[in-house]
Amino acid sequence: MYREANMRACIHRGSQEIGGSCVELEQEGKRIVLDLGLPLNCDSKEGEKDYLPNIQGLDGNDPSLLGIFTSHSHLDHTGLIKHISPDIPVGMGPAARRIMTVAAPFLPEKFPIPSSGWDYQAWETFNVGPFCITPFLVDHSAYDSYALLIEAEGKRIFYSGDFRSHGRKSVLFDNMLNSPPDNINVLFLEGSSLGRIENDQQFLTESDIEKELVEDFKNNSGLVMVHASAQNIDRVVSIMRAAKQTERTLIMDLYTAAVLEATGNKKIPQSYWPEIALFVPQPQRIQIKKKEWFDQLQRHSTNRIYMDTIRQNPGKYVLLYRPLFMSDLNRENFLKHATYIYSQWEGYWERGDYKHVSNWLQENEIIKKSLHTSGHASPGDLRKLAHSLNPDKIVPIHSFMPEKYNKLFQNVEFHGDGEFWEV
Repeated sequence: MYREANMRACIHRGSQEIGGSCVELEQEGKRIVLDLGLPLNCDSKEGEKDYLPNIQGLDGNDPSLLGIFTSHSHLDHTGLIKHISPDIPVGMGPAARRIMTVAAPFLPEKFPIPSSGWDYQAWETFNVGPFCITPFLVDHSAYDSYALLIEAEGKRIFYSGDFRSHGRKSVLFDNMLNSPPDNINVLFLEGSSLGRIENDQQFLTESDIEKELVEDFKNNSGLVMVHASAQNIDRVVSIMRAAKQTERTLIMDLYTAAVLEATGNKKIPQSYWPEIALFVPQPQRIQIKKKEWFDQLQRHSTNRIYMDTIRQNPGKYVLLYRPLFMSDLNRENFLKHATYIYSQWEGYWERGDYKHVSNWLQENEIIKKSLHTSGHASPGDLRKLAHSLNPDKIVPIHSFMPEKYNKLFQNVEFHGDGEFWEV
């Protein structure tokens, strides 16, 4: 049997860009893939397949490809999974798998339903062919996110995935610094923040976001709409906590309720909590009827609310806003004193994804306020992790500014997209 002396690696995409992350590892003729993401610059659903990396066996016809191992559920790490054979097993966190599975019917053009495979248990090692894999639960804006330690033939790779230290699970970052895995040969280190903030700057924490939301809720007398991703669970918690402190009820739709339920964590806001109300906008009502989601609707309808009730006192509510609410809100007369807070990546707004929302806000004379923080580590925290892990070499990934690595880290080794190299 042909036997590689050392593990080989190839970054198929991500050596000079954020998004579309994909790394292939090979040992003893067997291969695994870390993430299979959709590039951020892909603006056509019809053209997604064109971004599939040149990896043998994505059609399911090569048994040497053992599986896809994702770090988390964000589409820039998982979006191309829907274009490969369902026979290829996929490893991910169990809650992340559930979230993607429940999201897919609501957003069929966006979210793939991952094939069955390995369900990570944090810090528990498992074997796949010649590879030994240990998932490390990390703080990130996607729920149930992991860094991955990959071992084979005495070589140890640490794939950081996306992580941060300023979310609601910051203790995970501290724990990593205090008890890091040792003898790391290669650290694939994400660098999303490089070039976005100065090396000595820090991002807002989720606690900072919560405090500012409290002030915004207090200082506005009408309906407050917070445009945030239902899958950014940290942000939903921040909004919920701010709403509770200002005696407002948080309104969400069925999609958000389903995502929160899929976490399996009853400490996270759920549709049946007394501080939460379910409102089903017209486009979603049509979707429910067409797809016969009546049991799901009933399960989340404990605190269902209707526009007539909201109209009586709109200042009593915070709406976890999605654009599909616009048609229902247009039929009401309480937007005059409404507030809109945009709490997502600003890039969606800048590239025109929410042009229709911008037009709608202008028509209703509502001013946009932005309040967000990054899902990624600051440069200083990247340095802390690198220092703690003390790898033989650091390979840049998931960054538009790989040239900045040499100024922050020692032992940086650059590898371009499509280049196989020996670990």
